Amino acid sequence: MDNLFFILSKLAWGILSPINLIVMMMSIGTLFLTFNKVALAKLYLIPTMLLTTALLIYPISDYLMHPLESRFQKPKELPQNIDGIIVLGGGEERKLSLDWKTAEMGAGGDRFIAAAILAKAYPSSPILFSGGSGLLNKSYSRDDVKIAEQLLTAVGINKQRLIIEPRSRNTYENFSFLSPLLPEKSGQYLLVTSAFHMPRAMGIARKQGVNVIPYPVDYRSNSTAFRQYDFNLFEHLKVLEPAWREWVGLTVYYWTGKTTSWFPEMEA
Repeated sequence: MDNLFFILSKLAWGILSPINLIVMMMSIGTLFLTFNKVALAKLYLIPTMLLTTALLIYPISDYLMHPLESRFQKPKELPQNIDGIIVLGGGEERKLSLDWKTAEMGAGGDRFIAAAILAKAYPSSPILFSGGSGLLNKSYSRDDVKIAEQLLTAVGINKQRLIIEPRSRNTYENFSFLSPLLPEKSGQYLLVTSAFHMPRAMGIARKQGVNVIPYPVDYRSNSTAFRQYDFNLFEHLKVLEPAWREWVGLTVYYWTGKTTSWFPEMEA
């Protein structure tokens, strides 16, 4: 069942991706023009061009991203004792790493930097990394362990402290596969992942009974005071894609009972 969920989620995102939707809408509109269906073409092309122009001029994608990133905050004071530091995969560029035979960080590379900072703060705590291939045509291999290991040791973490779970393909599997590896099942763990991904990760962890303290990193949106007209479509789309994907993920995970609530929040 989990395998079917993974496959369907990948296929659905091929349609729901904002960039793909824009291309499809423009293609359909152009096709209608080809057959002189001008009225139908306008229904597709005018809204698409208005949206694309708005995305070009102003970072409206921040309105989707910022609520996700501000939902959870780092602890004002770190706990005195923890049982481990959980780092979710996604900060590595798996395909590039495999292709070029060198471990490469991606846009979420701050996850590894945060792991190094916390590893120094808790020198006796294990570092638990969870993440594998998220590609339909690429399954787990020993290379996934090597990539994570190389990146974590490159930022100064001793190899002996690492516990690596390389088979998970999504956030639900992150915690399902990592749970048996926890040094203390009922222990307390710091959770490191991208800020926009933290609400879904926290909801799943709570659902599976893993006691985690959020430590969000890799912020990608700006608050109102720092937003400006900058005519940078590429940068705005880079924010829109993960933000929209996360809102879709929150909804689907809630519908399928994989998280505690639709939009998890900080507990009092």
